[in-house]
Amino acid sequence: MASAFGHALVAITAGKSFFREPTFKFVFWGCVCSVFPDLDVIMFNFVPYEHFFGHRGFFHSLVFCLILAVIIDFFAFTKERNSGRIMRIIYLFLCGASHGLLDMLTSGGLGIAILSPFDDNRYFFPWRPIKVSPIGIAHFFSQKGIRVLKSEFVWIALPCVACYLISVFLRKRSS
Repeated sequence: MASAFGHALVAITAGKSFFREPTFKFVFWGCVCSVFPDLDVIMFNFVPYEHFFGHRGFFHSLVFCLILAVIIDFFAFTKERNSGRIMRIIYLFLCGASHGLLDMLTSGGLGIAILSPFDDNRYFFPWRPIKVSPIGIAHFFSQKGIRVLKSEFVWIALPCVACYLISVFLRKRSS
């Protein structure tokens, strides 16, 4: 998996790049959607890794990301219920979906069940430049964690900065 930092950075970049003035609440819930799939590590205590509900299984799928986006929109945006709902759900869904897609670029694990429940096979992209993040906070703050952060700087942070700068340039050019 990419680290929670890498996943959240993608959500922040998307929120700030594609929406003129996103609220803190909007970007916060995008970050929640982007890191939420990794809560499935709890399942290590109950089912094998390769199980439908195991790590990187159903909770990393596009279907789950859509369900999560709709639930968060329903409960977190009660006052804004009808205003911009479709765009909010699309943003939240894309933040969640980015999680599985980033994990498909990592160097370890059994792959991602991105198409679950329709296809329970686990997939990686052919090119996997991001170092897989160790599970657990204690393991993250080690030499391996530093290698992960260096990898994410190159393959996540720099593209996020570039995307944001391009969006700022295009906004200024259009106004």
